[in-house]
Amino acid sequence: GYREHCFLATKVSGNYSREGIISAMENSLRALDVEYVDLYQIHGWTPQYPTEESMETMTRLQEEGKTCYIGVSNFNAAQMQQALQTARFQSNPSRYNLFDRQIEAEDIPFCGREGIGILAHSPLAKGLLTGKYTSTHTFPADDERSGFPRFQGELFARYLAVADRLKEMALDKGLSLIQLAIAWLLRLPTITCVLVGAKNVGQVEEHLGAVGVAFSDDELVCIEEIL
Repeated sequence: GYREHCFLATKVSGNYSREGIISAMENSLRALDVEYVDLYQIHGWTPQYPTEESMETMTRLQEEGKTCYIGVSNFNAAQMQQALQTARFQSNPSRYNLFDRQIEAEDIPFCGREGIGILAHSPLAKGLLTGKYTSTHTFPADDERSGFPRFQGELFARYLAVADRLKEMALDKGLSLIQLAIAWLLRLPTITCVLVGAKNVGQVEEHLGAVGVAFSDDELVCIEEIL
């Protein structure tokens, strides 16, 4: 009975040709042992593959009942506009958190106008907004963060210092830093889902503590000043 109680989403990655999209869907259905998924998405924008063909293929899979909804991922406003000329889609997962706000100027307003739900990924900035790290922490070589400038040296320390100030504000509000970071995203109607990972039940319970949190205008101004 689990299938009836979950919303199952998956993506096609890399090969966005007609054959690639169909093959990836069949592989997913077989691997997941299901007859359909709830949401099927294109993982990213790649000029190599014509958007029209990719979106036509996604629509075909939707019409065949293999997915209820279709979406794109990490598309900017212009790319979404081009995709909409071929097919109506429902979602656009995008990187969005307190430190990464590039989608605010154009992409969020566009999605709001077009009724496209944003699934915010990397909501904790790959750990910068968890309160788990100190500036002396070193990431192992097999951790992708070991190659990211924002996780090294003075820049790393600066990010953590800002996170500490946000954590103080969160505590005053009766929240953890993680809950503040998630709730800040959910304050926007266009953010219909926050994609945050969990390794145990306790983490899931902490995440759920962000649901329903409201911010006053003064609190939002304070967050802006800290950032």
